[in-house]
Amino acid sequence: MLVKSQIMDKDQMERSLQRMAHEIIEQNRGLEKIRLVGIRSRGVPLAERLSSYLKLISNQEVPVGILDITLYRDDLSTISHQPVIKGSAIDFDIEDAVVVLVDDVLYTGRTVRAAIDALMDFGRPKQIQLAVLIDRGHRELPIKADYVGKNVPTSKEEIIKVSLEETDGEDSVKIVLV
Repeated sequence: MLVKSQIMDKDQMERSLQRMAHEIIEQNRGLEKIRLVGIRSRGVPLAERLSSYLKLISNQEVPVGILDITLYRDDLSTISHQPVIKGSAIDFDIEDAVVVLVDDVLYTGRTVRAAIDALMDFGRPKQIQLAVLIDRGHRELPIKADYVGKNVPTSKEEIIKVSLEETDGEDSVKIVLV
């Protein structure tokens, strides 16, 4: 993989997440019904970081759940004959809650569609919102993020590579060519 450019460093990522936390509080007029659910794998540490910022800003704990969408993907048969299922962990009630799904990159919208399907197996939230670090366009489904760290127009030949300290040992967002 050839790195074309770095579009975010650690500081830029943190500033984006802080801004998104403020937007979540503002748009929802508080955090009483807010539940964060990270989409495996990089959505989980991002959701945990958002939760930390929300606590810092409002002094309120916001629970974080983990959502594994593997079995809900519409391309499951093309990915692997034996998909690795790491499991979901949502240990709070989502009925009547405002669930903010968190992921690293919004691209075609298919991951988010699968996440909504998976989430509905846990209950019926009052509302589902979407927070993504990067929106790169090229939607195939009518899905739009409520909170976006950065919009990055890309070509289909480019890949957005989000690296996180928790999973990759560094914080960065790069555009790479395949």
